[in-house]
Amino acid sequence: MTVVGAASAEAASGAEHVTEPVAYDAILLASFGGPEGQDDVIPFLRNVTRGRGIPEERLEEVAHHYRAFGGISPINDQNRELKAALEAELARRGIDLPLLWGNRNWDPYLRDALTEANERGFTKLIAIGTSAYSSYSSCRQYREDYAIALAETGLEGQISIDKVRQFFDHPGFVEPFIEGVTQGLRDVAARGIAPEKTHVLFATHSIPTADAEKSGPQGNAYQAQHLAVAEVVMLASEAADVPHSLVYQSRSGPPSMPWLEPDINDAMRELAASGTEAFVIVPLGFVSDHMEVKWDLDTEALETSEELGTFAVRVPTPGVHAKYVTGLIDLVMERINGTPTEERPALTELGPWFDVCRPGCCENVRLGFKPALAGVLP
Repeated sequence: MTVVGAASAEAASGAEHVTEPVAYDAILLASFGGPEGQDDVIPFLRNVTRGRGIPEERLEEVAHHYRAFGGISPINDQNRELKAALEAELARRGIDLPLLWGNRNWDPYLRDALTEANERGFTKLIAIGTSAYSSYSSCRQYREDYAIALAETGLEGQISIDKVRQFFDHPGFVEPFIEGVTQGLRDVAARGIAPEKTHVLFATHSIPTADAEKSGPQGNAYQAQHLAVAEVVMLASEAADVPHSLVYQSRSGPPSMPWLEPDINDAMRELAASGTEAFVIVPLGFVSDHMEVKWDLDTEALETSEELGTFAVRVPTPGVHAKYVTGLIDLVMERINGTPTEERPALTELGPWFDVCRPGCCENVRLGFKPALAGVLP
């Protein structure tokens, strides 16, 4: 029985983990997208916030962040680099699998990638979303956009789209952070700052509290996944004596709507007031140095540290780290080979996460359930 829309035959029944090999035609690299010039900024932000009732003045506030960098988000160039790195890894391993790239909010759009797939005769795609965790904005909204792109191109019934599992605890994603935290703590120690005066801040995107409560099939997966990965990173970095916490950034909702807290800048001020002298800032929720990393962390958070008279270092995102690139291809090969669940790597007890999202997973409380691929209805 088919319970998963536009899925491959192997995934259509809705099994948590698909352990039957799947002969995919191509990989679909799916990302958020970003403006590539000053004239793109406001149209891009309108795309991102469509249907949310965000006033123009708020868009202008956010536009300031992009305009400070010439109206160019780094995310598209980062995806070009990632695409090239993934293609090189596929070639190195002798895997003949074309890679297409499409964005949710800016050119090249997902619909463009599906049109290309159709023109090239590809009918069975495996998607890599450039987001590691479970929530509406980091998983289900991608799946909704796959459904929208199929409808826009009229390719429903002609192209199937599966997705790799959310990879928050896959070694390829986590190990670059372990390296970064280890080096960050060395940088702090080189300044003679004691471990007990140092604090590791694991930063991720804030989301509405209501969405966080609905993340994952049982709820609250978003925070749980971040906290579990943070513990793995601290243990592997041999930093058990260094305090750490999960903080949030990039809130965009109205003041009346509860979002996850504390904000990283508020946390830094409170910690500094209690004697913290150094911060290691870890962009744990992000796969690359896109605008919210460059502005919210590299600009605002580092300015806060300077104002407080503390030392701060921001560790790298995975970007095109060799382990991350290899790990993404490993995730694809899990599905191609039908790797048994027990043989799939996961560094926390929460994983390996589901291949096929579970019923009701990551509901948007405000908007309700819309058609979404790669998951059991609704």
